[in-house]
Amino acid sequence: MAVMLKDTTLEKIRRAMKCYPDKRSACMSALRIAQLDDPENRLTEQAFRHIADLLDMTPVSLHEMAKFYTMYNLEPVGKYHIQVCANISCSLLGAEHIIRHIERILNIKVGETTQDNKFTLSTVECLGSCGTAPMMQINQEYYEDLTEDKVGSILDSLE
Repeated sequence: MAVMLKDTTLEKIRRAMKCYPDKRSACMSALRIAQLDDPENRLTEQAFRHIADLLDMTPVSLHEMAKFYTMYNLEPVGKYHIQVCANISCSLLGAEHIIRHIERILNIKVGETTQDNKFTLSTVECLGSCGTAPMMQINQEYYEDLTEDKVGSILDSLE
């Protein structure tokens, strides 16, 4: 049996729809809301179908949008989704070093989740903070001007 979106999630999406001149324009907000309300922080096929019905769109068009943007998860992620920017500014200022440091601390590689499902590590192409590189995003929070010590403190605060 397909699990539909919760009533509270649907209400949030309906409120978001009122902010746009056309309900289809709310598609990115609707996807974000559905993902944030999912226990595994991801978008499911059921969510795509339900949102498509609400917005008079096709599930495949929503799925393709979600595949394009790194802010949407199509697979389950840990409680804390760590996304390290690997674009040119961050790379030049040590992003690869930060990534390797996080891999050592958490004992996982990029694309993996810790056994306790607490952390997932990903790289993304740009988080729009070139002036404060290297940087990462954990769930909805940005962390900039990263060093090994700063990363260690941030991760310790999440445990």
